[in-house]
Amino acid sequence: MYEKIVLSGNLGGDPDLRYTPNGTPVTRFSVATNEKWSGQDGQPQERTTWWRVSVWGKPAEAVSQNLRKGSQVFVEGRMDPDPETGGPRLWTDRSGQARASFEIVARSVKFIGRRGNAVAFGPQDEDIPPEAGISGF
Repeated sequence: MYEKIVLSGNLGGDPDLRYTPNGTPVTRFSVATNEKWSGQDGQPQERTTWWRVSVWGKPAEAVSQNLRKGSQVFVEGRMDPDPETGGPRLWTDRSGQARASFEIVARSVKFIGRRGNAVAFGPQDEDIPPEAGISGF
């Protein structure tokens, strides 16, 4: 079976590049996707969904060097479900409100917008280290 998630949106903050203990680069960033429609009453409606994306290997360094808050990206990858729920990662914020985040492991990231159409290809699934899960490093 095969799973593919495709996102087009804007970075919510600068990418965060780190290295695992064995030296594998990983960059994490958030992407906002927006949906707009008219409600039954004709009033405009809008919903923003936030996604947490991780990119592994050499492409992680390219993403970190080329993207900044507000950059437009096209991401292809797979969902990284919470091992306990099988869905989004569930958590409680500082004010006690329940939250959820959708975790994506990128197979490729395309830089769109002002910087052109550069592409950072991610590793194949078999090359993604075990720590790529939401438990992180």
